[in-house]
Amino acid sequence: MDHHQHDKQNKSEQAAGAGDWRKEEKHHKHMEQLAQLGAAAARAYAMHEKHKAKKDPKHTRSHRIKEEIAATIAAGSAGFTIHEHHKRKEAKKHGHHHHH
Repeated sequence: MDHHQHDKQNKSEQAAGAGDWRKEEKHHKHMEQLAQLGAAAARAYAMHEKHKAKKDPKHTRSHRIKEEIAATIAAGSAGFTIHEHHKRKEAKKHGHHHHH
């Protein structure tokens, strides 16, 4: 592709990109919701393993390890939820800034 065509393509991509902030905002919202779901599932599994540890004294150590792993995953998912929330706010702010 020659330089002139490349410039034309960049300008048309920029014009089309003006509405992409909505798409990006929706993407981050979706990822935030998935992260929340993952955090909730990991918390539930951690609680399940904690209960199993009490009910199954023979395998307490194994259940405690699984509980700790699930709790760590829940914390990581919660952190990712916060990250995606901020990314969504940035995309929204960026879109409103260019829209007005």
